[in-house]
Amino acid sequence: MRTLRTPDERFAGLPDFPYVPRYADVGDGLRMAWVEDGPAAGPPVLLLHGEPSWSFLYRKLIPILVAAGLRAIVPDLIGFGRSDKPAEIGDHSYARHVEWVRRFAFEVLGLTGVTLVGQDWGGLIGLRLVAEHPERFARVVAANTGLPTGAYRMPDVWLRFRDAVRSAPELDIARMVRAGCRTELAPEVLAAYDAPFPDESFKAGPRAMPGLVPTSLDDPASAANRAAWERLSGLDLPFLVAFSDGDPITAGMAPVLRSTMPGAADVDHPTITGAGHFLQEDAGERLAEAIVTFVAAR
Repeated sequence: MRTLRTPDERFAGLPDFPYVPRYADVGDGLRMAWVEDGPAAGPPVLLLHGEPSWSFLYRKLIPILVAAGLRAIVPDLIGFGRSDKPAEIGDHSYARHVEWVRRFAFEVLGLTGVTLVGQDWGGLIGLRLVAEHPERFARVVAANTGLPTGAYRMPDVWLRFRDAVRSAPELDIARMVRAGCRTELAPEVLAAYDAPFPDESFKAGPRAMPGLVPTSLDDPASAANRAAWERLSGLDLPFLVAFSDGDPITAGMAPVLRSTMPGAADVDHPTITGAGHFLQEDAGERLAEAIVTFVAAR
């Protein structure tokens, strides 16, 4: 597997993101980056980002979680952020991304009692880990995400997005993030989302991810995701559904998760108003407060 590594100088001067990166070998010759803050003995909160962002997305949440005594752990998925980037689209698969995060969370860090926070692909990966390793988790927060099996048609807006990513001669990462926000992002914030990708050769991960979402029952990941739904629907882990009110891609999953997950019963599920797909950008503080309240209560 040929891999690329973004030069460190690309990440100089990141706004409101002073955290020193750490690195772990997650197999296949790949180095995964992560940042963390908070007490080492505090309840661990694993915050997983999605397409095409990186741990920078959670910068508004980390201080609030830490102030509540939580240990915030925020990795960059392989192919994103400071993590190594397999150079070919075909090097990416759903199963590989699940395994890379599993190795990081359980073999490298040895995490238990985890609160998962998953948005976008962070949920697609994280919910699989919860289903396959429930003994490692204490609770789940799903934020603008889901676990598609290919049994139902994806929203038209997402299908257009997938096709645009496939066909674009140049992939404008900052524009993709900006399009998923309700608020205006400062130039330095947009630059931070572009930072991991010096040129098109670094973008195999963002180009690959839309094509890895199961859209038919014969998709390579469909059977594993169907099995995950069966396991999750039998778990009583406390489950918070914290979706925004402005994400046409994932909105339909909120009521499904609330009604299917046993641990979602009798939970006050917030709707994060005035926020788009990237609710961490639009309303990160409110999402963080919802997480803190949930952890304290459950």
